[in-house]
Amino acid sequence: MNFNIFGKSKSTQSSTKTSSSRAPTQRRAQPKPDDPASSVVKLKENIAQQEKQLARLDKQIAQCVQDAKDKMAKKDKRGAMFSLKRKKMYEKQIEKIENTRMTLETQMITLESAVQNQQTIQAMSDANNALTKIRQTNDAEKVDDLMDKIQDEMNQADEISEAIAQPIDPYAYDDDELLDELNQLEEDDLEAELLKPTPAEKSNVSLPSVPDSKLPEVAATVDEEEAALKALEAEMEALAG
Repeated sequence: MNFNIFGKSKSTQSSTKTSSSRAPTQRRAQPKPDDPASSVVKLKENIAQQEKQLARLDKQIAQCVQDAKDKMAKKDKRGAMFSLKRKKMYEKQIEKIENTRMTLETQMITLESAVQNQQTIQAMSDANNALTKIRQTNDAEKVDDLMDKIQDEMNQADEISEAIAQPIDPYAYDDDELLDELNQLEEDDLEAELLKPTPAEKSNVSLPSVPDSKLPEVAATVDEEEAALKALEAEMEALAG
């Protein structure tokens, strides 16, 4: 026996290094077996395999026909019949595969439609949840209160605008007081007009008669006043001298 006293053999060390150098690889997440997307992919792959198998069988059938013709040409009736039997066998297999492929295609179409319906239902459910959240946030009573507040603010704004737009008249008086004064003036004018004498009354007014005798002369009086004025001036001059 060969005992390795001083350590492990080279083969053991190399195998150890090889095993240690292999890092553990993470496994890819495999889709669930009942996942609709993976099921559709598998159906498509299976249909593709069926089509390849049909193409191969078509070639085998064509080869069987050719073999039967060749054997008939060689007077090999037994071999020709065997080739035709093989042809029949391939044809039955093709029929089975076509039926299987039809079933797979029907399942694929149904599954795709179901997936689309599921996505549509999920979208509708998400939209309904969003509408529910919006409705809870925007309650009908809160909206009514908000609209009432907006209407009140608009009314106040209109009142302020109307107040600002009114003209400011420093000579503004009460219209009723002015009308009363105007009526009083009209009444006074009417009363004055009524108090005026009529033309008939004016003709009946007695006037003083014009005297026929000659008026007395006032010449002497004028001379006396002039003499008194001159005397007064003379006295003032004497006092000044």
